[in-house]
Amino acid sequence: MKPVVIPLLVTAIGSGFVNDPNLVSAQTWTQTSAPTTNWTSIASSADGKKLVAAASNIWVSSDSGITWTQTGAPTLGWQAVACSADGMNLVAVGYLTPPLLGVVYTSTNSGVTWTSNNVPNVPWKFVISSADGSILGALTSQGVFYTSADAGADWIANSLPSGTWFAATTSADGSTFVVSGLVGICISTNSGTSWTLTNSLFEATTIAASASANRLVAVTGGSIYTSTNSGFAWTQTTAPVTNWASVASSADGVRLVAVAGAPRYIRYPPPPILPGGPIYTSRDSGLTWVSNNVPSQLWSCVASSADGTKLFAAVSSGGIWTSQSTPAPQMNITPTNGNLALSWIIPSTNLVLQQNSDLSTTNWTDVSNTPVLNFTNLQDEVTLPLTNGSGFYRLATP
Repeated sequence: MKPVVIPLLVTAIGSGFVNDPNLVSAQTWTQTSAPTTNWTSIASSADGKKLVAAASNIWVSSDSGITWTQTGAPTLGWQAVACSADGMNLVAVGYLTPPLLGVVYTSTNSGVTWTSNNVPNVPWKFVISSADGSILGALTSQGVFYTSADAGADWIANSLPSGTWFAATTSADGSTFVVSGLVGICISTNSGTSWTLTNSLFEATTIAASASANRLVAVTGGSIYTSTNSGFAWTQTTAPVTNWASVASSADGVRLVAVAGAPRYIRYPPPPILPGGPIYTSRDSGLTWVSNNVPSQLWSCVASSADGTKLFAAVSSGGIWTSQSTPAPQMNITPTNGNLALSWIIPSTNLVLQQNSDLSTTNWTDVSNTPVLNFTNLQDEVTLPLTNGSGFYRLATP
């Protein structure tokens, strides 16, 4: 079968053509086979194929939500989950009620088996993971932040300033942590060893980051804000003011998604209680927003693939929904040490790298080199010998 080509061409000197990003949008959502329950958190692998979702039990999917399996993690009040970029390493935090004894569990095989971590018995409410799953951060209900540099084997409390903290996010490499709460935004650029409290964006209840954590998106006061400097300064977006519950970002921070309905944490004074909420997406880093074609629900959490075209949203006392739009990947090309380095954000659909020496022909051939996932930027990378002739490369569906 002749491949359907993503309209993206790159020559050996680095020129290229990319789809207009305004043509790419997630509009229509469909409900998956996930059970109806009180979902509190959902996380996705970089390609959007592997999922982990939390309620009173932890469920996983390895086929983008088509089928779901309940894992062997214990039944309790799971509050948050996170996963590595390949979906293999999972981490979950929660507590028993009563008597509010907290637990942290990790898995290295996509949830097949779980290990209880050696952590204090306190109520845990949020957790984050680096893309390779080695660096973890977990937030307690008392506002204490713990970090692990060995995938959960050991945890230490760090110097996060005391306060009421709601949520956290991290860069793909785990070097930058950003925590949001009543007292503002707190930033660490050394995996939690030291922190800087900014005088910005007070009371943000949910936050998400690009792979570099330079671009952020957060919610406070019913509005959505973005930052382009890791959280030191913020700009209110044009998204409508409503009861936003969760936000997610693509790896480059260009495609954003926000769901409304059932916020995890309530500000004071609390916003008006609404029967449900919409889902909005942005494909220009929050400059403009589009309302998606989805029923009004009490949406509680949302997750995104690295390219931002495969999205997942869960309902409080409901199911899990998904949306897929056509990716328009931008290929990066760099001569490096006598070689040609090609890279692109890991796609949420199957794509193959092809090459051709002459655009006037149809002699496209698959590049045999297997792309390698770079965990620091969530990009697939291929290194090829640099030749004196011209070459053309494209990404196509097989």
